Amino acid sequence: MAFWNKKGGKNKEGEMSFLQHLEELRWHLIRSFLSICILSIVAFFFKNFIFDTIILAPKNPDFLTNRFLCNLGHKYLHSDVICLNSKPFQLISIQMSGQITTHITVALVTGLILSAPYILYEFWKFFAPALYPNEKKYVQGAVLWSTFLFLVGVVFGYYLIVPLSVHFLGSYEVSSQVINQINIRSYIGTLTSIVLATGLIFELPLITFVLTKIGIITPQFLIRYRRHSIVVIFIIAAVITPPDVFSQTLVAIPLLMLFEIGILVSKIVYREKQKKHERFMTGESQA
Repeated sequence: MAFWNKKGGKNKEGEMSFLQHLEELRWHLIRSFLSICILSIVAFFFKNFIFDTIILAPKNPDFLTNRFLCNLGHKYLHSDVICLNSKPFQLISIQMSGQITTHITVALVTGLILSAPYILYEFWKFFAPALYPNEKKYVQGAVLWSTFLFLVGVVFGYYLIVPLSVHFLGSYEVSSQVINQINIRSYIGTLTSIVLATGLIFELPLITFVLTKIGIITPQFLIRYRRHSIVVIFIIAAVITPPDVFSQTLVAIPLLMLFEIGILVSKIVYREKQKKHERFMTGESQA
């Protein structure tokens, strides 16, 4: 069995054995694991910043989005109707070890998130020698674009959807006799699920690129089902936001823009595929 050497391509000289590949993979995994451990330890000691400034901030009235919407409402509506989280709720921990367990878990997750670029780099170093130059170009582009779109989606979810959802879910009541006592783990779980979901949703243009590239969808297909997509987008916006038209529209507009960008990307990819097919057919006919 032939293996890829460090310079790329198959070669009888300088080939690496199976055990050498395993050894190299082991060191990549060790360095990745060490990066997670180191950054988790750092995150553990920055408890106040991570919890007070990042995780718990969206439920407070002085959070950026909350202040912006409240000022907007005062200026144009002369009302507090869109002042979010003006009465922040208190979170509780119902287990003896609940807070320290939450602290450790958040530190580990933070370390994993912060080390993700380095982990991708380590795996890229391991797999890159086995790729041809054109494959490296496509893989590099896919990794960069997927990371960028995911981060944009996370920021969108954190600054827009999380404050809206926290305001609605934290203040909603079925009766004045029932008091909301929200567990810290429930709050963190809600925040995490929202930002991860929006991060994945923002991968739509890249997914459209890949599906068009391999021939599963076409721009004509996306255009034909545009109306259906609009309905689905507004349903998604209604599910992840409070039940008012303003919030739903605020979330639906970026999602509609993503869908339109996906159609544009699909058109570009489809056009390139058509050109390549025409050049191939022309070459065959001339031959």
